[in-house]
Amino acid sequence: MSQRLIPNVVSIAGVDPSGGAGILADLKSFSALGAYGCGVVAALTAQNTQAVTGVHVPPTDFLKLQIDTLFADVKIHAVKLGMLGSAEIVHTVAERLAHWQAPYVVCDPVMVAKSGDHLLAKNAVSMLIEALLPQSFMITPNLPEAGVLLEQRAPETVKEMYRAVERLREMQPLSSERWVLLKGGHLPGNEVVDLLFDGDRMIEMPAPRIETKNTHGTGCSLSSAIAALLPQAGEFRRTENAVRAARDWLRGAIATSGSLQVGSGHGPVHHFHALWK
Repeated sequence: MSQRLIPNVVSIAGVDPSGGAGILADLKSFSALGAYGCGVVAALTAQNTQAVTGVHVPPTDFLKLQIDTLFADVKIHAVKLGMLGSAEIVHTVAERLAHWQAPYVVCDPVMVAKSGDHLLAKNAVSMLIEALLPQSFMITPNLPEAGVLLEQRAPETVKEMYRAVERLREMQPLSSERWVLLKGGHLPGNEVVDLLFDGDRMIEMPAPRIETKNTHGTGCSLSSAIAALLPQAGEFRRTENAVRAARDWLRGAIATSGSLQVGSGHGPVHHFHALWK
């Protein structure tokens, strides 16, 4: 029997000191799902469970050095992209990923804060669409982020989600396997519907809504869970299976989040719910 692959997965994202989102949450997700986590810092934030009070981005030369130094030594099996704070950062990341021919790039386009504030300038969004989405094996926008990418209001019904996910898929190469996971958590109701689309198959993934205020970092954690599972063999070889397994894991992390006591705002999910008994 061959030994199970332990993939090396890197998060290129921001740092949330509270550990609920960004690289620190990604590393927890990787570890919980059997992957070895690496991290490249694309932004520093002053942040807790209640607010983001400041953002600092590293010089692009140093960001490039981080990526090149890591990829020159460590075989990377998948990449998760999170907060990339400027057009220059987006361009640098896109250029280096193309140079290293990075596999399984999962892009979580962090563009809209929970407050509704836009986190990316318009030129950075354009650079994301032009340079990064074509390289991404999967993009995982929520509804407000889909609205920004499509330059329209966010979808407000599942029917509108169908049209939006089709248009988002058109931003990726049509001749190769690429996926869009459009997350419907912002819609009202007792059921959450996500749509997974590869240009051919439209897979509707409904689930009961879990009532909790502990939703900090759910998008980061889901996209990093998918990145951790995509390169693994066996039952996760098919993309759909990896996404379903990641969603099931995240639902468990949300459902058990009340056992943590982190901050007084939107708390984090419990990444290690299956491991900490």
